[in-house]
Amino acid sequence: MKLPPRAGIGLKPQHFREVLAVQPDIGFFEVHAENYMVAGGPYHHFLGRIREQYPLSIHGVALNLGGAGPLDEAHLDRLVELMRRYEPASFSEHLAWSSHGGVFYNDLLPVAYDRPTLQRVCSHIDHVQERLGRRMLLENPSTYVQFETSSMSECGFLAEVVTRTGCGLLLDVNNLHVSCVNHGRDAVASLADFPLSAVGEVHVAGFTRDADAAGAPLLIDSHAAPVDVAVWGLYASVLARLGPVPTLLERDQDIPSLSELHAEAQRADLLLSSGSERNADLCLEGAQ
Repeated sequence: MKLPPRAGIGLKPQHFREVLAVQPDIGFFEVHAENYMVAGGPYHHFLGRIREQYPLSIHGVALNLGGAGPLDEAHLDRLVELMRRYEPASFSEHLAWSSHGGVFYNDLLPVAYDRPTLQRVCSHIDHVQERLGRRMLLENPSTYVQFETSSMSECGFLAEVVTRTGCGLLLDVNNLHVSCVNHGRDAVASLADFPLSAVGEVHVAGFTRDADAAGAPLLIDSHAAPVDVAVWGLYASVLARLGPVPTLLERDQDIPSLSELHAEAQRADLLLSSGSERNADLCLEGAQ
């Protein structure tokens, strides 16, 4: 099974019953793997029923693919069991690290784009794909710092990972926009360098505006706001290059009603099905 080239939304516990009652016209749902790494309980009760009606994407947030040490095999065992239980259409994780020396930091921390990191990340992805028996998607990060040791661009690093491991990519358009603003790069130019042929899923989300110590714009990947018009515009550029691709609307803080999320996801659906630039313009005008 593959995800349909439509818009999906993150499945939240407060919406479980309404999803089952209303059965909204949504392309797919996505859940975070770590919220379901238990044997039973209400989360599994509802997800099992919803999985019967909708395609599912599982998104990991704690595999620690960029970490210096070996992967947590107990965590990976739980992930393997979860994948067997729900047989999702897609599994994805982040290019990031989140634990070191037995300490879990509950964050997605950046990596240096250098050869030692490349080797480590590729080795971890190879191991995950072997354990899962499937191709995974790797998500580009949102970043706030850059490393002096980096010898490759982010896009070059991702392309090399794809070549070495055969994994796919999850293009988070919001992350691309956030990182480019934070580091003074042009997002459209970065998109032109992105290895789009490996993209199997796209994320769009909202961010929070801030400023750094020098007063320069600083964007935070908060998933706490509607998708910004700049991100919608960059997303339209992605579709112009790729064509329709499964797209997730992310919202993890200040979560609105199911109907509001659905309405925002329908903007993505309009762009996905747009047969003309005028339809895309109307979608973007509605996002402002």
